[in-house]
Amino acid sequence: MKHLIIVESPAKAKTIKNFLDKNYEVVASKGHVRDLSKFALGIKIDETGFTPNYVVDKDHKELVKQIIELSKKASITYIATDEDREGEAIGYHVACLIGGKLESYPRIVFHEITQNAILNALKTPRQIDMSKVNAQQARRFLDRIVGFKLSSLISSKITKGLSAGRVQSAALKLVIDKEREIKAFKPLTYFTLDALFEPHLEAQLISYKGNKLKAQELIDEKKAHEIKSELEKESYIIPSIVKKSKKSPTPPPFMTSTLQQSASSLLGFSPTKTMSIAQKLYEGVATPQGVMGVITYMRTDSLNIAKEALEEARAKILKDYGKDYLPPKAKVYSSKNKNAQEAHEAIRPTSIILEPNALKDYLKPEELKLYTLIYKRFLASQMQDALFESQSVVVACEKGEFKASGRKLLFDGYYKILGNDDKDKLLPNLKENDPIKLEKLESNAHVTEPPVRYSEASLIKVLESLGIGRPSTYAPTISLLQNRDYIKVEKKQISALESAFKVIEILEKHFEEIVDSKFSASLEEELDNIAQNKADYQQVLKDFYYPFMDKIEAGKKNIISQKVHEKTGQSCPKCGGELVKKNSRYGEFIACNNYPKCKYVKQTETANNEATQELCEKCGGEMVQKFSRNGAFLACNNYPECKNTKSLKNTPNAKETIEGVKCPECGGDIALKRSRKGSFYGCNNYPKCNFLSNHKPINKRCEKCHYLMSERMYRKKKAHECIKCKERVFLEEDDG
Repeated sequence: MKHLIIVESPAKAKTIKNFLDKNYEVVASKGHVRDLSKFALGIKIDETGFTPNYVVDKDHKELVKQIIELSKKASITYIATDEDREGEAIGYHVACLIGGKLESYPRIVFHEITQNAILNALKTPRQIDMSKVNAQQARRFLDRIVGFKLSSLISSKITKGLSAGRVQSAALKLVIDKEREIKAFKPLTYFTLDALFEPHLEAQLISYKGNKLKAQELIDEKKAHEIKSELEKESYIIPSIVKKSKKSPTPPPFMTSTLQQSASSLLGFSPTKTMSIAQKLYEGVATPQGVMGVITYMRTDSLNIAKEALEEARAKILKDYGKDYLPPKAKVYSSKNKNAQEAHEAIRPTSIILEPNALKDYLKPEELKLYTLIYKRFLASQMQDALFESQSVVVACEKGEFKASGRKLLFDGYYKILGNDDKDKLLPNLKENDPIKLEKLESNAHVTEPPVRYSEASLIKVLESLGIGRPSTYAPTISLLQNRDYIKVEKKQISALESAFKVIEILEKHFEEIVDSKFSASLEEELDNIAQNKADYQQVLKDFYYPFMDKIEAGKKNIISQKVHEKTGQSCPKCGGELVKKNSRYGEFIACNNYPKCKYVKQTETANNEATQELCEKCGGEMVQKFSRNGAFLACNNYPECKNTKSLKNTPNAKETIEGVKCPECGGDIALKRSRKGSFYGCNNYPKCNFLSNHKPINKRCEKCHYLMSERMYRKKKAHECIKCKERVFLEEDDG
């Protein structure tokens, strides 16, 4: 082997390997090969600065050993991780573990995974950018310090298991502020005077006795009726008709935030789901031209487009839509973010030739939907603007003026691709200074609406506008807030849970900078400065750490504990201590006040424990229905002496056994299980047996390796696929 290329993901490695000859070996690091210790702060802090204690986790030890061995055999080892701070840091850690000088490892980058992009990158390698690495390390250290120190303090003052973070807490503050706005909102009733003139012209009163009327200005019903009575007696003419041409500019191509927003509003995808699908489209999928990446890198805040891609798009528009739809020059967009990574590109298809219709038999339905969204948006960004004619008619009398507005599409432009849901609102043909008859005048009551809660899309938009986080952090931040039970997302709306209010109240009072969007944005700018070699990362860390730790120490003394325990008047059956009511993230429970010496706990009656007619098969006690974060289950009422539990069918945590199919590892039962990340099939003997599958196993063995097969769908056809070796057998019937 002459050359070794190290990338991040196995899918990317597989795709790149298809483009190169046998002189190249491509291996994946599978993300970060080492990180700060999970069980301690992981950073040594003294007068010399901040020194990390990086460790290789057990899941990567064999892989790291393999990479080191492959590198020793290779004449050249290329680092080809993603071209962002995280990717630069991963490449740095890989090089450090292999050993030797960093300069001896050529660093190659590309924004799309196509043969031309890979070959061009190999011709123009650079060195690992330590400024980017230091920016990533500074971010990691900041997040670890805040998360480790502040989360511990919050948990000690409120409830165990709570957390705080530099980005997550600033984002959570936005959600809480919105909840407070909604709670403080007081509806206001106001009135409008809506007229119908002949021939069918709908207009609204905008001026009365020379005074302009703004929306919500008429709040007195009696006054509204008085004005209505006066205006019904008047005669009307048309003093003004104005028609103007107005352009609707083409939207720019997608970057990370706008892709997540559009996928949420148009496709109903969560940000996490959007990024997961986009990752697959970037790393490589099956196409008529073979396996390749079909979109450019999806974590970007840049709107730049490569010259070749612009030329391809313009040629496509001219061929398919004609010269009327092609602007004289290619359109150039710039990001509003002054710290955007302009070396990157916007998100676009890698080849304009790969139309969505050409991929419908190759991509999964959700992949095709997202690819279509990206493809159409990019092509539309290089088309002519849409052109409208806006119409405005004023109808007046001596005491008041009414106004009617309309719009007509003159040239569809980029709507030819993206479509236009807005229907034309045409006004009747009228002439200035002509009289017009009032047919009907109504006084209509309206009630102001409360502020609308954030959706995932609108929250991302606000985070981006305020400079909180970066493209790679939007989706993980929202997922983290959900996993911490701070927020819930229902019907696309984000609402805050009770624990979130308590956390934010403490942070606002004692750590105002952590939840201050301006402070978070300024830190992001500092990280950008480090990445551009304009600031020293050790100094940035010092400037933050020491004032922050002073506040942590003050908080330990000054923050009043909210862990108020209500006495029950009962004694602990284990140690005789006093039993008290406590609260956790998952509800109320009773525990011994001598914790942690005595760990006796039991659920309270208010925890919705419902008695059943079933008896415990282990001790004969009564089985009661209880509730956990994963749903309902049956448990023995003699807990903790008896810890017998049973799952309930038709509940979120039900374990539905697949009859006739046994675990290939231990012979146990295989059941459908559920976790926060979704459903999967696993062995009921977990944790002794770790068998699991993302697809339903069937009672059939692979002819190649004799492992269990699973049911799959490929290209609209049913297939059986081996869970282990991926050997695939298509069935005759076609469900397409």
